[in-house]
Amino acid sequence: MYQQDQKQVVIRRANRPGDLGWVVMAHGEAYDQQFSWNIDFEVLVATIVADYGTNHDPTREAGWIAEVNGRRVGCVFLVAGDRPEMAKLRILLVAPEGRGLHLGTHLVEKCLAFASEAGYEQVTLWTNDVLTAARKIYQKFGFTLTDEERHHSYGQNLVGQNWTLDLRTSATDNDS
Repeated sequence: MYQQDQKQVVIRRANRPGDLGWVVMAHGEAYDQQFSWNIDFEVLVATIVADYGTNHDPTREAGWIAEVNGRRVGCVFLVAGDRPEMAKLRILLVAPEGRGLHLGTHLVEKCLAFASEAGYEQVTLWTNDVLTAARKIYQKFGFTLTDEERHHSYGQNLVGQNWTLDLRTSATDNDS
Protein backbone atom coordinates (compact mmCIF):
# COMPACT_ATOMS: atom_id res chain seq x y z
CA MET A 1 0.00 0.00 0.00
CA TYR A 2 1.17 3.51 -0.75
CA GLN A 3 -0.17 7.04 -1.13
CA GLN A 4 -0.01 8.90 -4.42
CA ASP A 5 -1.73 12.17 -5.26
CA GLN A 6 -3.91 11.93 -2.13
CA LYS A 7 -5.04 8.46 -3.21
CA GLN A 8 -4.56 5.21 -1.34
CA VAL A 9 -3.14 2.63 -3.75
CA VAL A 10 -3.07 -1.10 -3.00
CA ILE A 11 -1.81 -3.94 -5.17
CA ARG A 12 -3.01 -7.26 -3.82
CA ARG A 13 -3.62 -10.80 -4.96
CA ALA A 14 -6.72 -11.42 -7.06
CA ASN A 15 -8.32 -13.75 -4.52
CA ARG A 16 -11.47 -12.01 -3.31
CA PRO A 17 -15.03 -12.67 -4.46
CA GLY A 18 -15.78 -10.49 -7.46
CA ASP A 19 -12.15 -10.10 -8.56
CA LEU A 20 -12.28 -12.50 -11.49
CA GLY A 21 -15.64 -11.21 -12.69
CA TRP A 22 -14.37 -7.64 -12.47
CA VAL A 23 -11.36 -8.54 -14.64
CA VAL A 24 -13.62 -9.82 -17.42
CA MET A 25 -16.08 -6.91 -17.18
CA ALA A 26 -13.38 -4.23 -16.98
CA HIS A 27 -11.58 -5.59 -20.03
CA GLY A 28 -14.78 -5.78 -22.05
CA GLU A 29 -15.81 -2.23 -21.18
CA ALA A 30 -12.38 -0.59 -21.47
CA TYR A 31 -11.47 -2.15 -24.81
CA ASP A 32 -14.89 -1.37 -26.27
CA GLN A 33 -14.67 2.27 -25.15
CA GLN A 34 -11.07 2.82 -26.18
CA PHE A 35 -10.68 0.64 -29.28
CA SER A 36 -14.24 -0.42 -30.30
CA TRP A 37 -13.30 -4.09 -29.81
CA ASN A 38 -16.31 -6.37 -29.84
CA ILE A 39 -17.45 -9.04 -27.40
CA ASP A 40 -15.00 -11.59 -28.86
CA PHE A 41 -12.27 -9.94 -26.80
CA GLU A 42 -14.31 -10.22 -23.62
CA VAL A 43 -14.79 -13.92 -24.41
CA LEU A 44 -11.02 -14.35 -24.74
CA VAL A 45 -10.48 -12.68 -21.36
CA ALA A 46 -13.26 -14.77 -19.80
CA THR A 47 -11.57 -17.94 -21.07
CA ILE A 48 -8.20 -16.90 -19.63
CA VAL A 49 -9.81 -16.01 -16.30
CA ALA A 50 -11.88 -19.22 -16.19
CA ASP A 51 -8.81 -21.35 -16.89
CA TYR A 52 -6.92 -19.53 -14.17
CA GLY A 53 -9.79 -19.80 -11.69
CA THR A 54 -10.27 -23.53 -12.16
CA ASN A 55 -6.77 -24.82 -12.83
CA HIS A 56 -4.06 -22.52 -11.46
CA ASP A 57 -1.18 -23.73 -9.32
CA PRO A 58 -0.74 -21.04 -6.64
CA THR A 59 2.98 -21.79 -6.33
CA ARG A 60 3.54 -21.05 -10.04
CA GLU A 61 0.64 -18.78 -11.07
CA ALA A 62 -0.94 -15.67 -9.59
CA GLY A 63 -3.09 -12.66 -10.35
CA TRP A 64 -3.04 -9.17 -8.88
CA ILE A 65 -5.60 -6.42 -8.52
CA ALA A 66 -4.73 -2.74 -8.19
CA GLU A 67 -7.12 -0.68 -6.08
CA VAL A 68 -7.36 3.06 -5.64
CA ASN A 69 -9.30 4.19 -2.59
CA GLY A 70 -10.79 0.71 -2.30
CA ARG A 71 -11.98 0.42 -5.93
CA ARG A 72 -10.55 -2.04 -8.41
CA VAL A 73 -8.80 -0.24 -11.26
CA GLY A 74 -6.20 -2.65 -12.61
CA CYS A 75 -5.02 -6.22 -12.94
CA VAL A 76 -2.40 -8.58 -14.31
CA PHE A 77 -1.95 -12.36 -14.28
CA LEU A 78 1.02 -14.70 -14.56
CA VAL A 79 0.29 -18.23 -15.76
CA ALA A 80 2.42 -21.20 -16.71
CA GLY A 81 3.63 -21.30 -20.28
CA ASP A 82 4.02 -24.17 -22.70
CA ARG A 83 7.33 -25.26 -21.12
CA PRO A 84 8.13 -25.58 -17.39
CA GLU A 85 10.70 -22.76 -17.47
CA MET A 86 8.37 -20.33 -19.26
CA ALA A 87 5.52 -18.21 -17.89
CA LYS A 88 3.01 -15.95 -19.63
CA LEU A 89 2.07 -12.46 -18.54
CA ARG A 90 -1.63 -12.10 -19.29
CA ILE A 91 -4.42 -9.52 -19.31
CA LEU A 92 -2.67 -6.42 -17.98
CA LEU A 93 -5.21 -3.63 -17.62
CA VAL A 94 -5.40 -0.26 -15.94
CA ALA A 95 -8.90 1.17 -16.22
CA PRO A 96 -9.20 4.86 -17.19
CA GLU A 97 -9.89 5.93 -13.59
CA GLY A 98 -6.58 4.38 -12.47
CA ARG A 99 -4.31 5.81 -15.14
CA GLY A 100 -1.53 8.26 -14.38
CA LEU A 101 -0.55 6.51 -11.14
CA HIS A 102 2.03 4.13 -12.68
CA LEU A 103 -0.17 1.17 -11.77
CA GLY A 104 0.72 -0.74 -14.93
CA THR A 105 4.39 -0.55 -14.00
CA HIS A 106 3.70 -1.66 -10.42
CA LEU A 107 1.51 -4.56 -11.60
CA VAL A 108 4.14 -5.82 -14.06
CA GLU A 109 6.82 -5.43 -11.38
CA LYS A 110 4.81 -7.66 -8.99
CA CYS A 111 4.22 -10.15 -11.78
CA LEU A 112 7.90 -10.40 -12.74
CA ALA A 113 9.08 -10.62 -9.13
CA PHE A 114 6.71 -13.54 -8.62
CA ALA A 115 7.92 -15.18 -11.86
CA SER A 116 11.51 -15.01 -10.63
CA GLU A 117 10.59 -16.37 -7.20
CA ALA A 118 8.63 -19.21 -8.82
CA GLY A 119 11.75 -20.21 -10.77
CA TYR A 120 10.72 -19.22 -14.28
CA GLU A 121 13.51 -18.40 -16.72
CA GLN A 122 11.42 -16.55 -19.30
CA VAL A 123 8.18 -14.61 -19.43
CA THR A 124 6.32 -14.20 -22.70
CA LEU A 125 3.30 -12.15 -23.61
CA TRP A 126 1.03 -11.54 -26.56
CA THR A 127 -0.36 -8.08 -27.22
CA ASN A 128 -1.44 -5.85 -30.09
CA ASP A 129 0.51 -2.91 -31.46
CA VAL A 130 -2.29 -0.42 -30.69
CA LEU A 131 -1.67 -0.94 -26.95
CA THR A 132 1.18 1.57 -26.88
CA ALA A 133 1.11 2.37 -23.14
CA ALA A 134 1.43 -1.31 -22.23
CA ARG A 135 4.19 -1.80 -24.78
CA LYS A 136 6.21 1.02 -23.17
CA ILE A 137 5.93 -0.75 -19.82
CA TYR A 138 7.06 -4.06 -21.31
CA GLN A 139 10.03 -2.41 -23.00
CA LYS A 140 10.99 -0.68 -19.74
CA PHE A 141 11.32 -4.08 -18.09
CA GLY A 142 13.42 -5.45 -20.94
CA PHE A 143 10.90 -7.41 -22.98
CA THR A 144 11.92 -7.75 -26.63
CA LEU A 145 9.65 -8.14 -29.63
CA THR A 146 10.07 -11.64 -31.06
CA ASP A 147 7.52 -11.54 -33.87
CA GLU A 148 4.35 -9.87 -35.09
CA GLU A 149 1.54 -10.76 -37.45
CA ARG A 150 -1.47 -8.98 -38.90
CA HIS A 151 -4.84 -10.43 -37.93
CA HIS A 152 -8.52 -9.51 -37.91
CA SER A 153 -9.91 -9.99 -34.40
CA TYR A 154 -12.42 -8.33 -32.10
CA GLY A 155 -13.95 -6.60 -35.13
CA GLN A 156 -10.70 -4.79 -36.00
CA ASN A 157 -7.62 -5.14 -38.20
CA LEU A 158 -4.73 -5.49 -35.77
CA VAL A 159 -1.07 -6.41 -35.53
CA GLY A 160 -0.48 -9.06 -32.88
CA GLN A 161 2.91 -9.08 -31.19
CA ASN A 162 4.80 -11.65 -29.15
CA TRP A 163 7.29 -10.33 -26.60
CA THR A 164 9.80 -12.23 -24.44
CA LEU A 165 11.80 -11.40 -21.33
CA ASP A 166 14.72 -13.60 -20.29
CA LEU A 167 14.68 -13.39 -16.50
CA ARG A 168 18.22 -14.80 -16.24
CA THR A 169 19.59 -11.96 -18.40
CA SER A 170 17.54 -9.24 -16.73
CA ALA A 171 18.59 -10.48 -13.25
CA THR A 172 22.23 -10.34 -14.32
CA ASP A 173 21.74 -6.87 -15.86
CA ASN A 174 20.10 -5.59 -12.67
CA ASP A 175 23.01 -6.84 -10.53
CA SER A 176 25.57 -4.70 -12.34
